[in-house]
Amino acid sequence: MTDFVHLHVHTEYSLLDGSTRIPDMVSKAKDLGMKAVAITDHGAMYGILQLYKECRKVGIKPVIGCEVYTARRKRTDKIHGIDSTQGHLVLLAKNNTGLHNLMKMVSQSFEDGYYYKPRVDKELLRQYSEGIIALSACLSGEIPEAIIDKDFERAKSTALEYLDIFGEGNFYLELQYNKIPEQELVNKYLIKLSNELNIPLVATNDVHYLEKTDAKAHDILLCIQTAKTVLDENRMRFPSDEFYFKSQEEMMREFSNVPEAITNTQKIADMCDVNFNLNEMHLPKFPLPEGIDHYEYMKDMVFEGLKRRYKNKLTEKHIERAKYELKVINDMKYVDYFLITADFINYAKKNDIPVGPGRGSAAGSIVAYAMGITNVEPIRYNLLFERFLNPARITLPDIDVDFCYERRSEVIEYVKNKYGQDKVCQIITFGTMAARGAIKDVGRALNLPYALCDKISKMIPNELKITIDRALEVNPELLAEYQTDPSVKELIDMAKKLEGISRHSGIHAAGVVITDNPVKEYIPIQLSDDDSLVTQFPMDNLEELGLLKVDFLGLRTLTVIKDCIDLVRKNHGIDIDFDDMDYDDKNVFEYISSGNTSGIFQLESAGMTDFMKRFKPQSIEDITLGISIYRPGPMKFIDMCLCNKNSPGGTVYEHELMKPILSDTYGCMIYQEQIMQICRDMAGYTTGESDLVRRLMSKKKMSALLKEKDRFVRGAEKNGIPTEVANKLFDEMTDFGNYAFNKSHGVAYAYISYQTAYLKCYYPVEFMAATMNSFIATREKLAEYIEECRSINISVLPPDINKSDVKFTVEGGNIRYPLAAINGVGIKACETIVNNRNQQGEYRSFVDFIKRNSKSDVNKKCIEGFIKAGAFDGLGNNRCELFSCYEEVVDSINEQQKKNLDGQISLFAMVEDPTEHEYEIRKREEFDLSKKLIMEKEAIGLYMTGNPLDEYRSVLKEMNLFKCSYKNIDETERDSVRLVDNERVKVAGIINNVQRKLTKNNEMMAFAVIEDLYDTMEIIIFPRTLEKYSSLLVPENKVIINGKISLKQDTVKIIAEDIVELNIKKDDSITVNEDTADYRNNKENMRTDNGISFSDNQKLYLNGDNINLSQLEAFVKYFTGNSALTIIKNVNGSKMVKTMYYNQTVEIVNEMAELFGKENMAFK
Repeated sequence: MTDFVHLHVHTEYSLLDGSTRIPDMVSKAKDLGMKAVAITDHGAMYGILQLYKECRKVGIKPVIGCEVYTARRKRTDKIHGIDSTQGHLVLLAKNNTGLHNLMKMVSQSFEDGYYYKPRVDKELLRQYSEGIIALSACLSGEIPEAIIDKDFERAKSTALEYLDIFGEGNFYLELQYNKIPEQELVNKYLIKLSNELNIPLVATNDVHYLEKTDAKAHDILLCIQTAKTVLDENRMRFPSDEFYFKSQEEMMREFSNVPEAITNTQKIADMCDVNFNLNEMHLPKFPLPEGIDHYEYMKDMVFEGLKRRYKNKLTEKHIERAKYELKVINDMKYVDYFLITADFINYAKKNDIPVGPGRGSAAGSIVAYAMGITNVEPIRYNLLFERFLNPARITLPDIDVDFCYERRSEVIEYVKNKYGQDKVCQIITFGTMAARGAIKDVGRALNLPYALCDKISKMIPNELKITIDRALEVNPELLAEYQTDPSVKELIDMAKKLEGISRHSGIHAAGVVITDNPVKEYIPIQLSDDDSLVTQFPMDNLEELGLLKVDFLGLRTLTVIKDCIDLVRKNHGIDIDFDDMDYDDKNVFEYISSGNTSGIFQLESAGMTDFMKRFKPQSIEDITLGISIYRPGPMKFIDMCLCNKNSPGGTVYEHELMKPILSDTYGCMIYQEQIMQICRDMAGYTTGESDLVRRLMSKKKMSALLKEKDRFVRGAEKNGIPTEVANKLFDEMTDFGNYAFNKSHGVAYAYISYQTAYLKCYYPVEFMAATMNSFIATREKLAEYIEECRSINISVLPPDINKSDVKFTVEGGNIRYPLAAINGVGIKACETIVNNRNQQGEYRSFVDFIKRNSKSDVNKKCIEGFIKAGAFDGLGNNRCELFSCYEEVVDSINEQQKKNLDGQISLFAMVEDPTEHEYEIRKREEFDLSKKLIMEKEAIGLYMTGNPLDEYRSVLKEMNLFKCSYKNIDETERDSVRLVDNERVKVAGIINNVQRKLTKNNEMMAFAVIEDLYDTMEIIIFPRTLEKYSSLLVPENKVIINGKISLKQDTVKIIAEDIVELNIKKDDSITVNEDTADYRNNKENMRTDNGISFSDNQKLYLNGDNINLSQLEAFVKYFTGNSALTIIKNVNGSKMVKTMYYNQTVEIVNEMAELFGKENMAFK
């Protein structure tokens, strides 16, 4: 059979035009027996490296290309109507020269040819024609267009011009079969032209989707691209369903009259041979005067840094560690990487731009510490350099750096200026159609009702990497809709076909690539909206190509620390330098242990606050452990950790060699470095080899791990460790590996936690002002922090037009609310008001304020916000008086000033002092308190004059409550707040409203909104719970709700389990209302048939000596839940403690009693 190769293929990287996934396409090409396959996306080369790797993986040849857009005239001509449309031309790279020329052409088309599309012209094609094969393209190609226009001379001259540009044997006339009438005419004349001009023919299919059955999904994709629906008549659409990945047999049948067009596809593929060098580094050189050796320069810098860091405490241990690291860095040719990183960090520090103490595994390097790249002393905390860099590591290590998020761009600009604008490039990202987004996009294209699409999308669990297929498995309700509603079935089927494909390109928030030569020498580039260079390859591809990628990350907390230090210097004359601190202040650790963690980096969530109160950290190591353990996975060790910390004598180690490795974490395996140390110290691995094992465990590469297990066990046996212990230990490490935490990163972030805790402990007013300035546009966080101020006896003074600044300011021992935090008020308006006040003095009256700011950004909306917030309260009129007349006063003053400008001034006005004329404001009775509170809530987002929960403040603070404001956290804060689906929480506040509705089972359930001191949140009350507590669910009622967090949809909600009325006694202790007997019975008197009594706040302990542990583990695994169950077993004279989690109900506890004996169970 004649071989055929697809040479005109659009993948998903022809964004919202192609729907072919590269792995699927390559797999199909292989299955069809094709020896090669091409990629020719529109105008860009986003997917070429992915195609290259996929083809190499299955043993077929990748043909790298692009269907470029051609300008009608010159690419620099950009006149609407003349240059608005483009032609098409398919270009394929014959060799690496052709690849680089193609990349340069595509890059140039973005740089100076972009007009609606990135365009090339004949000049550019001629300049970079070497190593390129060209095909005349589809009906949008210049030659087919001329044929359709019946301008055969133009078609002929264009063909000859392309032949001249690319040379004999490098230009082909492209035939297609797609059932389009115009295509038949084009094919007929192209064959004639081929015979006349001796230009060879080639057959393609302009592939846009994989299977013929994908045509409808592709049509929907076009609707999504053009914001149309399938019902729109005048929309972009493909005229047939022939644009799929056809087999050799189909293509030969369709071009049986020109068999050479098929043969030429393989001929072209044979000519194409492109290779990417994925093992070569392209690190830029750090600029030094000629003749200076880079390694010697770095070495001198490191040893000078060691002397500066350690002073008289520098030891041989430090020096030997530095020498070892320097050798590894030099051998791996990363010297310039370290010099470049140290240089831009040094620039930031010299220019007072806050820099973090470190991030990721780089904090484990003493060289990085000496050079000022990090501020964490690695030997003190037993951090491993090999976790960061070792000879066994193939990929370039990351030195990610945190900067002040407000000034991060200054550092990037410095790097661009130092190394050249053409050598520093931002990194592209691709947004894909996630499950929910695909449902919504497809629903819009199908013209389905919004309510239906919204309903179906919300049935998909809000989980990372959830797929539609997975959602159908886990949500019976979604499956039922799919099986019973034809519209939903079509919606889901189409969405599944498009789910996961690339939808649009974006720019990485922090990533920048730096190269030694212009970036476009290595990869294709494009321009961002602000004309910055952006790679066409995503981050993973850049690392594979050996390009230096640096993350300039913005961290809000660094800005808070800097602003707080500035305020302390201004208010107290004290300079705080954390570089000179030992991070061992007992007062700081006691402050954290007392639960004062609001605003403290990584420690402010309710769960973390509770953990720190119980754990009582006494060192940076303890804070590191807290940051590392309080996350899904390691959380199961929390009870064991607390128990071992309080009773160290009861800590059980599998072997004595583990004691020095796990002692800092109280017998719990928490860090990735501990896996490495166990492999090294117990099984004889080198530290580099142990890092490879750690990586295998984190990626769950089971086949490789099985081989590694044998080696580990043999090595452990040589150290006298019993085989069963070695096997068990390796299995535990494997289970633990995917959620183990990087200790170096944990220590670096613990430093920031300590710094924020130190500032709050010693300078709470300045710290809270700086923190609130950081969240000035986030109303919910402001409410939370203002409440925190009140709890630590700091008054937040109301906004005042004569005292408030643009941002929060310190006023005595208090904080003044700023103008810019009032709804509807812009920064420019606030700056105008404050500048006017600074120049002309305080505002004397409301009218004086209007006169002085009438020709500025201060509009009626601003003024209304100021009135509602009480900012004018000090000017002599109450809010009701001003609210009733402010529009009239503004209009009157504006009109008067307009007349003055127009020269309409009376004789009397000319001799009068214009300031004498005042506008009379009628006296009115002030709004009542509830009205003022409502207005304040509108304007500020919180209550300023008072709060309905004021009398409960002190006791609510002690209850470790979940805050309603947590529903608004964004992605950057999720790590510190750490919401866990199904986690049990408690919330207290006022019921705002309640809506009852019937379920499908004809049972009544309810949705309530509760408002605490910070915000509101929706509470879901299912039928059984509603039946118990219906009497408490009344608007204005104050309640405490115990329940579980629900992260199943776009917002955070709480599923109520029990509800109690909030009541207060004279001794300020919150109690259950005497009338709430059902709650008390539910909490205190749950009793099984076996006579076991327990309550929700008690934990179950089991005697592991008398029960079958394997059977128990299987039982608990089946009935998994969120209630703690602790097994205590005696092993060789020591106690072994293991905590598991189960679903604590009367029925399950009763079953456990029957299986394992109630005498072995105790609730405490």
